[in-house]
Amino acid sequence: MGTARILIVDDELIVRESLGGWLERDGHEVDTAQSGEEALEKMKDTRFDILLVDIKMEGMSGLDLLKAVKETDPDVAVVMITAYGSISTAIEAMKNGAYEYLLKPFDPNELGVLIEKIIEHQAQALETQFLREQYKERSRFESMIGQSRALQEIFSLIEDIAPTESTVLITGETGTGKGLAAKAIHSKSPRHEGPFVVVNCGAFPEHLLESELFGYQKGAFTDAKTTKKGRLELAHGGTLFLDEIGEISMRMQIDLLRVLEDRVFYRLGGTQPIEADFRVIAATNKNLEKAIKEGSFREDFYYRLNVISFSMPPLRDHKEDIPLLAEHFLHRFARETNKPVDQISREAMDEMMLYEWPGNVRELENAIERAVVVCKGRKIMPKDLPIFQPEYAALPSDKSLKEVERAHLISVLNENEWNIAKSAKVLGIDRSTLYNKIKRHNISRPS
Repeated sequence: MGTARILIVDDELIVRESLGGWLERDGHEVDTAQSGEEALEKMKDTRFDILLVDIKMEGMSGLDLLKAVKETDPDVAVVMITAYGSISTAIEAMKNGAYEYLLKPFDPNELGVLIEKIIEHQAQALETQFLREQYKERSRFESMIGQSRALQEIFSLIEDIAPTESTVLITGETGTGKGLAAKAIHSKSPRHEGPFVVVNCGAFPEHLLESELFGYQKGAFTDAKTTKKGRLELAHGGTLFLDEIGEISMRMQIDLLRVLEDRVFYRLGGTQPIEADFRVIAATNKNLEKAIKEGSFREDFYYRLNVISFSMPPLRDHKEDIPLLAEHFLHRFARETNKPVDQISREAMDEMMLYEWPGNVRELENAIERAVVVCKGRKIMPKDLPIFQPEYAALPSDKSLKEVERAHLISVLNENEWNIAKSAKVLGIDRSTLYNKIKRHNISRPS
């Protein structure tokens, strides 16, 4: 049986004492108030799950209290207490948001059943709300997944940046998700219906990058057999994402700087100006300020790109997101490979939490893909991971109690496939307590 925090509101002392005694014997936390006014005062300092309210009281009536409570905390379950002759008033209370009504005199067993029913109902409502919030959170930024403070700050920044037209520079180590962040900015911007054009500046030699970006007219050079639109033109009305911007030559930096300043460009061999109607987002894993000092990157081009900038954190700085990311990759690669791998063992998860991930999220993604491919059963084991290091099998001893509890909750939830009832039973707590712990530790259900 679950437990709840209950407030009894009745101007009769004997009713408060009898109801309170029954409910406390069932393990509930009980408080009392002899008037509606006193109840509202208590609710300012304490959040109650259930209110038992007498309809007829001196001063504020039970109906008036019901209306006031529903305005301040609509999730509280209010049960009206009434005599037989006031059933019509109780029905009116139900129409105004009361959960149920109780007739005097009370049957302790009937009261217990009703309280348990309310607790179960509230747990189901909390579960529905929790899952809806998790789905909303996961879908906010497409494939960007994480509940850590570091990523939540990035998500918040993206929400602020996206509606503007400002150029954005995203820095960070290889594999941290700079491209995903750029795509998230585009998808939440006024240009989201336009194209998102990606150019990997490090993948082309200088002469090829120029024609790839600007396009060319037929006959512009020997191999120009037809006219071709470049990436700048294809990005019209949308976003141009210049990945690995630190790799381009000084001459290309000048050409792109001119485009950003004049907002027009020309195809190679062309004479007609083309409007540069796109937003620019650039990304690099290089230290551009250091490159400026070394003379390999133009200062004026840097400041043109660095209107708004932020850095994607390395995975080692938000390891609490590893379980969520690992489960996401597990389900994705299991579907793609059509293999019945649907679990990650606690030992394998421990190994992943201990590893430093120099390749960041991309390395984690590759590790899970490899594990799914080589796994012989339904559960990924440490031996399936390329990072397996037996000498580090134990959890570090410097973790706080909060970290240990959070890790244990995640492990139990994953082991039971996020079946709340089973997980609560394993943990020896009720479902409501488990939901509260999930919320308090900011734990997310894997997609």
